[in-house]
Amino acid sequence: MAVRGFSSLLRVISKEVDVNIFNGQPRMLVTAFMMISVITIALAGESFAKRHPQDVSRAHIIKEVRHELATLPYYGVFDWLEFEVLPDNTVVLRGEVVRPTTKSDAEARVRQIDGVSKVVNEIEVLPLSPNDDRLRVALYRALYDWNSPLFRYAHQSVPPIHIVVRNGRATLKGVVANRADAQLAFLRARSVPGLFDVQNELVAESERPQ
Repeated sequence: MAVRGFSSLLRVISKEVDVNIFNGQPRMLVTAFMMISVITIALAGESFAKRHPQDVSRAHIIKEVRHELATLPYYGVFDWLEFEVLPDNTVVLRGEVVRPTTKSDAEARVRQIDGVSKVVNEIEVLPLSPNDDRLRVALYRALYDWNSPLFRYAHQSVPPIHIVVRNGRATLKGVVANRADAQLAFLRARSVPGLFDVQNELVAESERPQ
């Protein structure tokens, strides 16, 4: 409907241009051509938006989802969240958290983002376990204690090496400066007594997908 309206307006302006050329009114002629240029640009912008709506909105959604998840009030070092934006702008949430409220809060925040068509919440709430809690504390100290080479990472509001513990098994997730730090974190985690297994899923900054 908007394109038809612009086309009609262009026809009217074109007639006005013809009349003003005949009457020798150059100022009106310049004004008319400026109006045509503005309308042409508007039509081009509208055409681009119609051809690429998913490209524009998907970039916006990715940025906003990342921000909302990172700023959840109880999202911490013992949680891990990730997401995927599907072609229809459905957002799939995945990960593991220690609090049920973190799962529900993540979904509620993402639902409010403009352009999100649907939210699929596949976040898992880790089971309650005093032994897992003990291992979380021991792993945190092994990685982030003041005498650890990785202590510099502890200064961030949410340290980048996330410690996910389930049934006595730990997984390290997140982004570190280099592969040496990733390997060091793995070795220090393996030194914690009582763990059945440690999986190292840390990624160096140079390996991080853009």
